[in-house]
Amino acid sequence: MAFTARSQETRATILAAARRRFAADGYERATVRAIAADAGIDPSMVIRYYGSKEGLFAAAVDVDLRLPDPAGLPADRVGEVFARHFLGLWEDGESGEVLRVLLRTAVTNEGAAERMRTIFATQVARALGPSVEDGPTRAALVASQMLGVALCRYVLALPPLVALDVETLVADLAPTVQRYIGAPLA
Repeated sequence: MAFTARSQETRATILAAARRRFAADGYERATVRAIAADAGIDPSMVIRYYGSKEGLFAAAVDVDLRLPDPAGLPADRVGEVFARHFLGLWEDGESGEVLRVLLRTAVTNEGAAERMRTIFATQVARALGPSVEDGPTRAALVASQMLGVALCRYVLALPPLVALDVETLVADLAPTVQRYIGAPLA
């Protein structure tokens, strides 16, 4: 479906309103009517562009982690680069908001949980490369570490973790991520 400049603007306005509403209310409590009101449009326009609340949510949390290619990195620095990259995504205004919405919602909504699993399993495994032994397991371990930190820092806001500057957090996370990527697994 081709979209005009005006319809692209409407889609963007709806997505921005949806991200704010999902972040504030969660998936279950957010309604198409409330999102439409926030966007200043009729609710039928949300359905026209996104088909359903589920379709809107899927578009609102469409995430490309843009992971760096480890092949171009010194082998002993991949964990550091991945940790810095992940934290950068969470610290960024737009991508951080999308990731927070997805993480909060994934805890209580199976569709969001599946989306989170798919994003992290496929994108992290793909970044590690097909030649990495135990790639899916290693990707899951990397995801568990990064999502655990994200939950505690950006959703639960545990004061000691929030107080750490990003460089200190990278320094603390990098060895664990590095081990998950390249060290022998038990």
